[in-house]
Amino acid sequence: MKDFFKYTLATMTGIILLGVVISIIGIISVVGMIASEDATIPVKENSVFVLNLKGIVSERAQEDPLAFLLGDPESEQIGLDDITASIRKAQTNDDIKGIYIETGTVAFDSYATAQVIRDELLKFKKSGKWVVAYGDAYSQMSYYIASAADKVYLNNNGMIDLRGIGIMAEYDKGLFDKLGIKFQVARVGKYKSAVEGFIRQDMSPEDREQRLTYISGIWNKLTDDIAASRKLSAATLNSYVNDSIVALARQEDYVKAKLIDGLLFPEQIKSEIKTRLKLDKDDEINQLSLADMTKVKAEQHNEGEAIAVYYATGEIIDDIMSPFKREECIVGSEMSKDLRELADDDDIKAVVIRVNSPGGSAIASEQIHHAVELVKAKKPVVVSMGGVAASGGYMISAGANKIFAEPTTITGSIGIFGLLPNLSGLVTDKLGVTFDEVTTSKYANFEQKLTLAKENSDEMRHFQTYVDRGYITFLDIVAKGRKMTRDGVNEIAQGRVWIAGDALKHKLIDNIGSLDDAIAEAAKLAKAKEYHSKAYPEKSDWITDMIEASQGNKGSYLDAELREVLGDIYEPVMQLRLDAHRNRLQARLPFSTTIR
Repeated sequence: MKDFFKYTLATMTGIILLGVVISIIGIISVVGMIASEDATIPVKENSVFVLNLKGIVSERAQEDPLAFLLGDPESEQIGLDDITASIRKAQTNDDIKGIYIETGTVAFDSYATAQVIRDELLKFKKSGKWVVAYGDAYSQMSYYIASAADKVYLNNNGMIDLRGIGIMAEYDKGLFDKLGIKFQVARVGKYKSAVEGFIRQDMSPEDREQRLTYISGIWNKLTDDIAASRKLSAATLNSYVNDSIVALARQEDYVKAKLIDGLLFPEQIKSEIKTRLKLDKDDEINQLSLADMTKVKAEQHNEGEAIAVYYATGEIIDDIMSPFKREECIVGSEMSKDLRELADDDDIKAVVIRVNSPGGSAIASEQIHHAVELVKAKKPVVVSMGGVAASGGYMISAGANKIFAEPTTITGSIGIFGLLPNLSGLVTDKLGVTFDEVTTSKYANFEQKLTLAKENSDEMRHFQTYVDRGYITFLDIVAKGRKMTRDGVNEIAQGRVWIAGDALKHKLIDNIGSLDDAIAEAAKLAKAKEYHSKAYPEKSDWITDMIEASQGNKGSYLDAELREVLGDIYEPVMQLRLDAHRNRLQARLPFSTTIR
């Protein structure tokens, strides 16, 4: 017994000492990370900026160092704002001679995100500096970016997955029929196809028309840009893509087709970069990663008036529905509060809202629209659309003084829908569960009848009227903001999705241009000759995020693991999980815009 207590005490002492040591190491690590975040990195002479494209590139990534350290680097979040700012710093820094692009497994939240990066690289080249790209394999979008380089190289055993744009939509009606579940739809807009996966087994003619129109517009933009950079014709590029599966071609054929400039192994690309930097064989290359570039001191541009750039990214929701979706969401109440504060801030002379959203809750969207109106009453508001600003994303944009969109922006989708499952076929017919009721009023149990009763046509009639009112409200918001009639908006609405060029023809936007163009327009409307921009809302502090995650308030780390495990089915699984928490009235796109 004496030995038992001795060994037990020794074990407990060891555990306590180990905990103390781990805590000390943790504190030292945190202090070190905080210090490194605040530090600026000096740039050595004759350096190269290494832009490693991997993970997920979105409009504005939050800091997530623990997810990077413990998770798969391929799920790392990279911010478009960090990439563009780094390219610009590299352009103006005399010690940085060029950019080396290395592509891995990369996904983009939209085509517009990839296009913005490519445009920045073209501006960089115009400054007289060089860009070289290399990849073990190129996805379609990573190749689109790489094609802007002076030289494009591929691993001797690599591939280029250039295939065109296709949409394979999923229709689950057959599955739900077998389960005895029937989905009841109340919608306005013949192109509002978000509900079709639940009530059809194929694509409706209207949905086929709109999807083919906008993906054709995006593909034409991609092929025109690639062809111009590679000194080909778009027709030649299209014939190559249509005549063969490019990803399965021989590597030598890529060179013959002028898609790349050569085949190299990794050590050979280093020699290429050394030659451009005029280094000897044994010299080290001074490299700066994207993380390094974010810490390189930028030229100060704080003169003149302040223009706020507010990032509105992700699905529009009424409140936080799930810790898994805390990132990349627009919470109606939070954004409205932020906009009211910007309206009352006399130091802010104009507001630019960068919208990258497929929509979501119609009620939250209308709430944000009202807040935009409050800002506009005091100062100019300009919207800059990212990859997608559709449905509720368009509603929050419509009231701005001016709307700018990227060339491949998807917008419009002016329509409303409500989707309710009726479980009577499953619960009553298959499982034998029946219901009866007593009520004091006719519609006391209307929600239960919508989901469980076999006969609920009266309740559905009222629900459709509710949705119709939402659509009229949407039309009136757009009509007022775009100075059109309700009937005029209705003709181009009907839930139809438009690419930027078509949206411009229909007066849904004012200009095709970049975020910088939108900021310049906001300054012009504010009559500010000198100006600088300031980003809102501030990026969350990663230490706070870590604490919240440990308390169950934020699931970004677990979310990264789920993405890794579920792969391509992550998005549909999460959509189904969250549908039960969504507002009944939705102004939302029917598909994800994430691309690889």
